[in-house]
Amino acid sequence: MTTLATAPSPRAADTDRVLVVGIDGVRLDLLPSLGTPHLDGVARAGFLAPVEVDAATPTMSGPCWTTIATGVGVAKHGVWGNRLDGNRLDVFPDFTTRLAADCGRRTFAVGGWEPLFLARQGGPLFTAPTRLGYVAPGADTPEGWEEVDDLVTAEAEHLLGLDEELHAGFVYLGAVDETAHFLGCGPEYRRAVEAADRRLGRLLAAARARPGRWTVVVVTDHGHRDEGGHGGRSPEERTAWIAACGPGLSPGTVRPVLHHADVAAHVYTALGVVPDPHWTLDGAAFTV
Repeated sequence: MTTLATAPSPRAADTDRVLVVGIDGVRLDLLPSLGTPHLDGVARAGFLAPVEVDAATPTMSGPCWTTIATGVGVAKHGVWGNRLDGNRLDVFPDFTTRLAADCGRRTFAVGGWEPLFLARQGGPLFTAPTRLGYVAPGADTPEGWEEVDDLVTAEAEHLLGLDEELHAGFVYLGAVDETAHFLGCGPEYRRAVEAADRRLGRLLAAARARPGRWTVVVVTDHGHRDEGGHGGRSPEERTAWIAACGPGLSPGTVRPVLHHADVAAHVYTALGVVPDPHWTLDGAAFTV
């Protein structure tokens, strides 16, 4: 039997697994008015808490996702924009690569934004997970990105259903962010958030169908201005969020302040991996 949220466990078990779902550009202040039952379920079983993009980090996808995946800030990983040129990912790799290369764990990463998954624009961020999936947009439009996210979700469902050992995965959904850039944060944007939640539901169902004790983390990188767009310092742009549930995460219990770098740190903790001090992680596990 698979559980997504249980009573606290003092140590990771051999059956512990982690799924991180990154949904780009979701405004926290709009979530209460939207139909997001699957995200709400994760929050009820654990927590959903705000994250403020720190003053040193541009409110852009490249630096924020790099901090989320590596567990270190911009001063260490060296990604300052949506081009990943000049990065230090050889020293500070993403968690799917580190777990596979240094810890003997099987991992995957899948999504449709080139710098995260391909050797383009200074990427990839996800350098060498055990399995890597990329879905190219057929058109750079909101509709094209909805199609990408459907295919990305299907690929992740496939990977979660394989009859092989699996410890951690990252799934990137980008249609919400692209819709905001094209159309602002109006009705189409809100529908895109709800569509992303339905895809989250599919991913949760695929995890439930696989034996193990799952920690689920859902995270966004930044917000948006009302008219669409980000990169500035307004509260709407700087406010991100993390939701998580799983072993060791009691409902409603979380540290008072969370940071993007905590995501990778919690992945390691959930799998019973003690970070080497030489990794110099900036984050810490979610548990208080």
